Amino acid sequence: ARIARLDAVGRADLAQAMARVRLLLDPDQPAPVTLRPFRTGDMGLIAARQSILYADSHGWGRALEAGENETVAAFLRGFDPAREQCWVAEIDGVMAGSVFLTDEGDGTGRLRLLYVEPFARRRGVGDMLVGACVGFARAKGYRRVTLWTHTVLAPARRLYARHGFVLVASAEHHEFGTAVNGETWELDLATG
Repeated sequence: ARIARLDAVGRADLAQAMARVRLLLDPDQPAPVTLRPFRTGDMGLIAARQSILYADSHGWGRALEAGENETVAAFLRGFDPAREQCWVAEIDGVMAGSVFLTDEGDGTGRLRLLYVEPFARRRGVGDMLVGACVGFARAKGYRRVTLWTHTVLAPARRLYARHGFVLVASAEHHEFGTAVNGETWELDLATG
């Protein structure tokens, strides 16, 4: 009876909460991963989750959060669906991660803001997201895809390398409130 009193948004929130509990308590439970394009409201959730996760895992604070919010706002303001996209991975209707491809001009796409929720790791989510990004870039005729990551993000670096990206530059920065080594990686689509 209490569930029947919920409106559509309340029922969806409840279903997502129950699915998240299942996934958190039984991370090895098989569950299909689906990819979809972003929809209204996703950008704020993506920026918030990344800010929370990186603050918890690496101590990166407000500067990272501000940058993420600026990135998603710029994406929404200038979104060109013929050249750009954001994909959201879901497991049982729960956001499990996301990635963006933005048009940087001159035949270059940029993979941005890749993240995978902790409950969804080791399920192939990151691989699906990067694959979608690279496949889209190829289909749209990009000559290269570039990205910026950090040395401390070893699983992401391995994922990028598996997809053919190579490290082209590395430099220490303090943009997130602590010393960290940033890296630029590129994938040449013109040769393969």
